[in-house]
Amino acid sequence: MLNNDIIDRIKLPFRKDKELFSSLRDILGFYPRHIEHYKLALMHKSVARRNAKGKPLNNERLEFLGDAILDAVVGDIVYRHFEGKREGFLTNTRSKLVQRDTLNKLANEMGISKLILSSGHTSSHNSYMGGNAFEALVGAIYLDRGYDACMQFMQKRILSQLINIDKVAYKEVNFKSKLLEWTQKNRVRMEFRLVEQNKDENSSPVFIYQVMLEGLEAGMGKGYSKKESQQLASKETLQRLRREPQFIDAVFAAKTERTKMEEEPVTNVPDTESNTSATANNDNDNEIKAETAYKEATEATPEKETKDEKNAAGDEFDFSDITTVPKEMSKEDIIAAAEAAAYN
Repeated sequence: MLNNDIIDRIKLPFRKDKELFSSLRDILGFYPRHIEHYKLALMHKSVARRNAKGKPLNNERLEFLGDAILDAVVGDIVYRHFEGKREGFLTNTRSKLVQRDTLNKLANEMGISKLILSSGHTSSHNSYMGGNAFEALVGAIYLDRGYDACMQFMQKRILSQLINIDKVAYKEVNFKSKLLEWTQKNRVRMEFRLVEQNKDENSSPVFIYQVMLEGLEAGMGKGYSKKESQQLASKETLQRLRREPQFIDAVFAAKTERTKMEEEPVTNVPDTESNTSATANNDNDNEIKAETAYKEATEATPEKETKDEKNAAGDEFDFSDITTVPKEMSKEDIIAAAEAAAYN
């Protein structure tokens, strides 16, 4: 008895869109049964087509469905592959496998991007188009052949041929560093706020941190260490910055308001009358101190900036700030000296 894939191949010469069928067979590993799902998955909204009822025809709804299915399938695979690993590790690994950059690369390497139907100028400027189409294709597979077909597609076509799941899992992606780089480049104030600290059912410490951008609540992360929770909070913040234009607008609006307040002019104009010599000397001394303070603030060395970043990120205090400590100093004196060196 012939299986469905062979039957589909026999019917192929008599179908329209023969080239699309063959291309999808190379990408998916099987022939589509209902080609309309896949056509819709490859249709970008820039084409601006509508059905008979006037509703827009594009891949956004299938992208939504595929995103959910992809999370479930990859979560299933990661759970079974990494037996005994904690939730944080599993979540981080799944996130790496389904993140936008990964899906974009897969779409380009597999030839999905070449099949996308869009307006001529859009594809070269939309860096998410390939990844979105990949998710939409997963949605099409689910509607066409079900969950098991989606699982086989990810296992046989993706993880066995294109992605090494172990390498991805143990590759460190420093989201916190990326977020710090973005905030410094755009002169946006950022801090990590400890929302909650408790213990789970096994008495393991659990931390919940939230990123604050210009006083606005951004991403939140929960982990078994400060580093893990801050990494997850940073990742969620970066995702919001990439996917929510209104959030970026709010951040920069808050930044504008802050800088406007900081730069408001002083209404009291200094007196230009000559002073006594003693007063003039004091003014000169104050001017020198002010210039020195300004120079120190504006010409901070990379080492000083690094320490400021550590303090902002909530890392442990660095005792290397203390240059010399007399042997007779007590522990309390050492801590007092450290705090004085760090904050004065």
